Amino acid sequence: MPPKKEVKQEKLLLGRPGNNLKSGIVGLANVGKSTFFQALTKSSLGNPANFPFATIDPEEARVVVPDDRFDWLVDQYKPKSQVPSNLTVYDIAGLTRGASANEGLGNAFLSHIRAVDAVFQVVRCFDDAEIIHIEGDVDPIRDLEIIAEELRLKDIEFVEKAHENLKKQTRRGGQSLEMKKLKEEEATVEKVLELLKDGKDVRHGDWSPKEVEVINPLFLLSAKPVIFLVNLSEKDYIRQKNKHLPKIAEWVKQHAGADPIIPISVSFEERLTRFESQKEVDEECKQVGAKSALPKIIITMRKILNLGSFFTTGTDEVRQWTIRNGTKAPQAAGVIHGDFEKTFIQAVVYNYNMLKELGDEATVKAQGKVMTKGKDYVVNDGDILLIKAGAAKS
Repeated sequence: MPPKKEVKQEKLLLGRPGNNLKSGIVGLANVGKSTFFQALTKSSLGNPANFPFATIDPEEARVVVPDDRFDWLVDQYKPKSQVPSNLTVYDIAGLTRGASANEGLGNAFLSHIRAVDAVFQVVRCFDDAEIIHIEGDVDPIRDLEIIAEELRLKDIEFVEKAHENLKKQTRRGGQSLEMKKLKEEEATVEKVLELLKDGKDVRHGDWSPKEVEVINPLFLLSAKPVIFLVNLSEKDYIRQKNKHLPKIAEWVKQHAGADPIIPISVSFEERLTRFESQKEVDEECKQVGAKSALPKIIITMRKILNLGSFFTTGTDEVRQWTIRNGTKAPQAAGVIHGDFEKTFIQAVVYNYNMLKELGDEATVKAQGKVMTKGKDYVVNDGDILLIKAGAAKS
């Protein structure tokens, strides 16, 4: 008998699955969140002001994802219509010390964070006598610790409620499969609670797929992926030096593992939005010796959300579709239209890299590089797909 092939268990991700994932901008009051939101989304939404809680209800806007592959395909096909990928971003009101106990905007603020899938955490590292700091002075490590603690305290509250609810059910006892499942859930919730009380974030725990299935419905704040955005003065950003940067890097390494840190100058980004053309922006960046951090920020956020893209191409339209990495062909077809997932027959596939290397679609076909794939095909980032589906049942 040949040895039994070991089935590799896929690591299940924290967070809800899906393609329409949302990112929230979080931080203490007056650290540059709303100005960053306006610069990122090129919109006049948000409410930058020199007092705490200028933003109350979260503003929402979509950001175009910069992608050289999409630009090349548009140039190649010169379509009548072009639709790039987008990332949905929320500007959330400033957090304050004691938010978990309903200080400031308290629970409303924390419920807004629960509604997003990942967090841009803005940390202030610039001095400005005209912009007040809610804690009195600029101290990014203190600010990082306030936010981390407030989110964890709220998570502890959520988890304790879930634990109490499970305990009520498991007290009944018995040996049924349902009881066994409840006891496993209770053990997972206890493990989460222990981690949080130990001062650690849920996203940095080592969780099995079964445990992730228990954790995800709790929508925990500290389970969400985070990008730390270090807001510098324009001068410090251009020279890439600031006395706080090494301390922040050390704090993140110690408390947040491999979470990305991206230096940004919100005032510089805001100034770039005032130019009327991309050419003027490029000239200004060249003159000062720095470039916008926004493309890197958007691409990094998609990466930590585990999002990828596939394309549909033609002279009528070039469109970039967002999927979770690891998505199979029928589910990718369902992103285009819900009926396509149900009636999926096959996908005709080749990758962008192959197309660019060979120059055009006709050469790709002539060299036999086009594949026909079925329901088990996992779509790769950069695939170009033609979906074949049956007629939907009425």
